This record gives sequence, C-alpha cells and structure tokens, in this order.
Amino acid sequence: MDAISAHPVAPTLRLAPRHVTLVLFALAMGGFAIGTSEFAVMGLMPDIARGLGISEPQVGNVISAYALGVVVGAPLLAILGARLRRRTLLLVLMAFYALGNIASALSPSYHAMLLFRFIAGLPHGAYFGVAALVAASISPPEQRGVAVSRVLLGLAIALLVGNPLATWLGQVFEWRVAFALVAVIATLTVLMIARTLPPDPAEAPQDVMRELRDFNRRPVWLALGIGAIGFAGMFCVFSYLAPTLVHVTGVSEAWVPFALVAFGVGGILGNLGGGWLFDRLQFRAVPVLLLWSVLLLLVFPFAAHSPWAVLPAVVAVGTMGALAPVLQAHLMDVAKGAQTLAAASNHSAFNAANALGPWLGGIAITAGHGWTSTGYVGAVTAIGGLLLYAWASRDARRLQLCEAQ
Repeated sequence: MDAISAHPVAPTLRLAPRHVTLVLFALAMGGFAIGTSEFAVMGLMPDIARGLGISEPQVGNVISAYALGVVVGAPLLAILGARLRRRTLLLVLMAFYALGNIASALSPSYHAMLLFRFIAGLPHGAYFGVAALVAASISPPEQRGVAVSRVLLGLAIALLVGNPLATWLGQVFEWRVAFALVAVIATLTVLMIARTLPPDPAEAPQDVMRELRDFNRRPVWLALGIGAIGFAGMFCVFSYLAPTLVHVTGVSEAWVPFALVAFGVGGILGNLGGGWLFDRLQFRAVPVLLLWSVLLLLVFPFAAHSPWAVLPAVVAVGTMGALAPVLQAHLMDVAKGAQTLAAASNHSAFNAANALGPWLGGIAITAGHGWTSTGYVGAVTAIGGLLLYAWASRDARRLQLCEAQ
C-alpha cells in the first residue's frame, strides 16, 4: 500500500451481502438525484435562458452558484453534523436537498434562481462524503474503491438517464419540471435509506476539534487541490456542450439529450474504471487519469466540428469522471481522524472545479476564442492537477524515507 494510503477505513457494520447491496442502492439513488439536479442546468441552458430572459453565460453563473453552495456546504454541514450518527445525517441532508430543488423549480427570477441553486448545493458534498464512509464501513477493506464507486455510480447513471430525461422533460414541458422530478427522487431516497440502513452500534461521535486538526494537513489539501484544478477541464467542456453542439457542430437542440446520454455512458465507464484502478494502483491512479484527460481535452476541439466524431468524443470526456472515486477513496485513507470532513470536502473540491471550469471557459468564449476553446482551457487545468500530484508524491516519498530511518 502507498505511504500516503496507510490509514484505510475499517468495516464496522456487518451486514449480509444482499443487505449491503440494498444499502448501496439506496445511497446511489441519492447520488442519482444529485447528479440529475447538478447537470440538468447544463442540458437545459438554452431553455432556462429563454425562460428567465437571460443570456447563456448568465446560466453558466447559475451552475457556478450551485457549485459554490457545494464548496461552502460540504465542510460546514460535515462539521455541524459531526455529532449526528451517519444514518441520521444522511436523512437530514437528502430531505434538505429535496426542499432546495422544490425552491429551484419555483424560482421567479434570475436572482432567485441563483440563490436557490446555491441553497440546493449546500448538502451535496456532505451527502456524498458520508455516503462514501458508510459504503466503506460495510465493505471489505480490499473492496473500498469498488464500494465508493458504486455510491458514485448513481451520479454516473444520472448522466446517462436522469440528465437526458430531465432535459427532454424540460424541453417538452418546461425547465422547472426537471427540478420537481429531482425533489421526488430525493424524497424516495430518504424513505429507502430509512428502511435499509440500520444504525451502526460501533459508530462513535466525531470529535470536531480533532477533525479540524487532522484535516489541516498537507496531504489532504493537495488531494483536494488535485480535484479542484485537475477536474475543472471536464466541467469546462461539459458546461458549454449544448451551445457547442448547436453553434459548432451545427446540429439542432434535439441532439442535446443524445449527447448527454453519450456523456453518461462515459461517466459510468469512468466511475467503474476509477474504483477498479484505485484498488490496484492506489494514489498512483491519479497521474494515469490526468494524462488521459489532457489527451482527450486536446482532441475535443477538433472532434466538435463533426457530427460523427463529437458523440464518441463526448463519451471519452465523460470517462474523466474516473478521478472522482480515486480521490474519494484516497482522501478517506490520508485524513486519519478527519474522514467525514475530508470525504465531504472532496465534493467541495470537485464543485470548485465545477465553478472554475465554466468560469474559465466563459472568459475564453467571451474573449472571442470560440466555443471549442473550452477543450484547450481544460487541458491546461488537467496539467495543473498533474503538477499538484507531483508535489504530493514527492512529499509522500520524503515521509516514507523518514519513517524508514
């Protein structure tokens, strides 16, 4: 095992394999609700722009508002909920998420939409962080990566099924229907978790001060930095996928749901591959995935000009999601006594990427570099993630040498 992955999460709740599957399904359903809501704005960008009377770059700000909510909410709610049992915290977070999406569906104006999307984003990271810890606590240590990837599989399936469905419903009826659908799914998740996940008698209350102390360590911050910067490229391309298809590829808006399905296929492949890769390479999976990301992002601007090449390229960009389970499992290992806070903050990092990517892409597009400039901007951010990995890897080798002496 890597020196930087020397503190694995031990299983604490013994359940029958079939029961484990039911719990993971319930947790993944919450991920499905979150993924459908998070990415629905991207697929409905033209519809929301028309419905609220704003520009498409302003809808990009709505995406960033949600991402900012995740960045703020993940560590804040993880700290505030530290003394709650994980089961109780999951139920509270998902109920909160349902309410945030009902508010989003009822938004009367652009500024209200910004506020409600920020609020809806608050429980996102904390939910995934706690769900990942629960998945690890009911799984054998050698299958932690796969268990975490199964929780995140709900997010990937949302890209394949939930987001295209929400986009289609929003185009046929009204964009508000997409967020109403998410609220229903989130409510069903609350019921399923309450029914399938028993309280863990071995779970001890978290010490908030210890969590903060163990969290404030360089291996944790470097891993979060890799996610925040290295993952921004995927969001940079995906956030502007709908207008890229219309204005560059030259296809109608009816193509957008199919492109979202393509991205979802890539997301599922990447998610499953990321969990498998972590169980074999541990933290060394990160540079493999970031180099793959650089290659894909440099190819995308060329593929975007052809209707025949763009969909395979979108599938490939979706596989960049493999970085999520790798960093999620790695953070649980290096965080020591700050596992809840670190696991939740991983989604703060990814949503910092979700804010950074559309913002940098919007700057490049507004400067006149065209819709396909998002690929080049994203490649630069992936290279930034590689530099942070090199820093973290060097620190780990130094630590290993010190321990050997």
